[in-house]
Amino acid sequence: MSITYDRLWKLLVDKNMNRTALQKEAGISANVLAKMGKGKTVSLESIVKICETLDCDIADVVAIKRKIIAAKPQEPTSIPPVDLGYATWTMHEFFAGSGLVAYGLRGLFSPVWANDISDKIAAVYSANFRSNHFVLDDIKNIRGGDLPYAHLSWASFPYQDLSLSGTAGGIDAARCGLVWEWLRVLQEMPEQPAVLLIENVAGLLSANKGENYTKLHNALLNAGYKSGAMLVDAVHFVPQSRPRVFIIAVKRYVEIPIDLQDTGPNWLHNKAVADVGKTLPEWIWWYAGNPPRRRTRLTDMIDFSLPYDKDDVLRLLPPHNKRVLDNFDSVIATGYRRTRQGKQCLELRFDGIAGCLRTPEGGGGKQFLIVKKNGELHARLLSPREAARLMGAPDSFVLPDTYNDGYKAMGDAIAAPVATFIGESFLTKLAEAAYRQP
Repeated sequence: MSITYDRLWKLLVDKNMNRTALQKEAGISANVLAKMGKGKTVSLESIVKICETLDCDIADVVAIKRKIIAAKPQEPTSIPPVDLGYATWTMHEFFAGSGLVAYGLRGLFSPVWANDISDKIAAVYSANFRSNHFVLDDIKNIRGGDLPYAHLSWASFPYQDLSLSGTAGGIDAARCGLVWEWLRVLQEMPEQPAVLLIENVAGLLSANKGENYTKLHNALLNAGYKSGAMLVDAVHFVPQSRPRVFIIAVKRYVEIPIDLQDTGPNWLHNKAVADVGKTLPEWIWWYAGNPPRRRTRLTDMIDFSLPYDKDDVLRLLPPHNKRVLDNFDSVIATGYRRTRQGKQCLELRFDGIAGCLRTPEGGGGKQFLIVKKNGELHARLLSPREAARLMGAPDSFVLPDTYNDGYKAMGDAIAAPVATFIGESFLTKLAEAAYRQP
């Protein structure tokens, strides 16, 4: 049986009490509250402490939901969509994609409105979530006054004009420039969210000597938000190298908890973040403790029953990669095709980590899996399901039928565990600070 704590969250709102205050008064740990936020079981002792603190019954805190019997793994489309409605806080999802942000923030923030322009992406979102809140449309047609109120606005705006693999046209180019449409919609809202999250590739900080980021930072200030950026790599959570920039902004009146701020750069700030941050007004040096050590390995993501049908690509291996392979009787590597000095090659990595997933447009966007076992060397492409696992999506997550559409749904997304980390470490605490201040 599964459980829900929705009655507790409603009771806290009715009593004008936040989760931090409940934790202190009830004498329970932050870990207990985090588990409850995800709908996980906690000890009866913790439930009793909460009941005594709130002067309520156990039924006012926890309820049992009827267990849904999952379909067989090979039939993911028959699994009921995930209900994202169980959370105290609400959010808008701009450029929502396949919904891994919503999945990562489940139990923390409920989306009341989501938007994307791609009908194929909308189909993925709808197949996985109860999605009456999803609006399929060009953001240029969206008007802020039409949106329901939310506590958080999350915007993962297009990255192609800032990416090394894109045209590097900058933040005012056709695709990346859609961030200004998001800001327009935000300013049209009768009541704006107090917390914002903007996500993009590392090039947002480094391209054009930081001028792209500076322009966005100043635009947020003009809209009444103070902010700071961090660089978080998904490799902390899944065996995939995927560094991304996350900008957290809050209304200027919000008193940021001391434990969320630092006095200077920390592990969340690489040199590019630090260099930009030191030059900008009202910059916030966000702080969070290091995440637990990752336990999943690349081998946990791989389906070794799939056929190896790309052995012809092995001829593209450069000499230095061949020498490394010769040193092993059995090894797993991942790699991309690249052009070096006018010649195509397949460059591998042997550190047990997949390279950053991309969209599959063109031959260079698909990642290869190289397996050497008992001296035999074979190659194939990573499958869409393996890509989904590398993004932290469960095997029940419904993917499109075609290879390219399934791979694109993942290569264009946010790793779900990263969204969870940011939600738990920052966004819920900032929502508490913004909306529960005395």
